[in-house]
Amino acid sequence: MSDKPDLSEVEKFDRSKLNTKEKNTLPSKETIQQKECVQTS
Repeated sequence: MSDKPDLSEVEKFDRSKLNTKEKNTLPSKETIQQKECVQTS
């Protein structure tokens, strides 16, 4: 075994197949505050 990791698979990896569109965004501070107000009333 060598000390270096095998990077052959990483080199073959096709970045274009990645889906980079962000799907789950965090709610804004205002949205969180509005929801807290609705729940407490």
